Amino acid sequence: MRTLILFMFVGFISSVQGQNLTAVQIYTDNQLLNLIKENKHLSQVVIDDCQLVQDIEARAIKAKMPSYQFLWGDMLAYGVCVKKDIALGLHYMRLAADQGLIEGLEQMGRYYHIGKFVQVDIAQAIVFLKAAAAMNNLAAQMRLATLYQQGHGSPLDYPALYSQLHHAITDNKSTHKKINQLKQQLAKKMPAKVVNAAKKSDYTN
Repeated sequence: MRTLILFMFVGFISSVQGQNLTAVQIYTDNQLLNLIKENKHLSQVVIDDCQLVQDIEARAIKAKMPSYQFLWGDMLAYGVCVKKDIALGLHYMRLAADQGLIEGLEQMGRYYHIGKFVQVDIAQAIVFLKAAAAMNNLAAQMRLATLYQQGHGSPLDYPALYSQLHHAITDNKSTHKKINQLKQQLAKKMPAKVVNAAKKSDYTN
């Protein structure tokens, strides 16, 4: 999906070359976080004609803002408005995750799970996903449940994840159905009394 979005804007970039461009204001932290949550941060940089590259780099490297570290890392990894450098991009994504950026934690966990840019490392994936799941990231919770169902992770962590899924909120019927399926699968791995206790507990931050 991300690759498709980038290709969609190639023609747009070509069409604006040589034209007078309107100055673009740098994003506030909240604006950028919202773009990241909606997975629109890279396409927005392209829409803004790559005018903010220096500002983004400064906020990532000098100000060490996790949201901008995440954006800068993605730009480098995918070669958006800058020369592609996957290793350096992963470095900045990791810095954002280490500072507790939920989307950074979930993305690093997802990458280690599917082997995107890195070798598959399920143990490392679980570390990142558990941290994101504890901060109510539903995508991380659902991916973690899938890993647990496949036999990865520790049974000691099952109750916490079951509780997180039990308290998850979504208005998407398909996602709601998937959560129930994951809960049922997870419940089969625990005694009934543990499941009941998990329903009453709150393992989120």
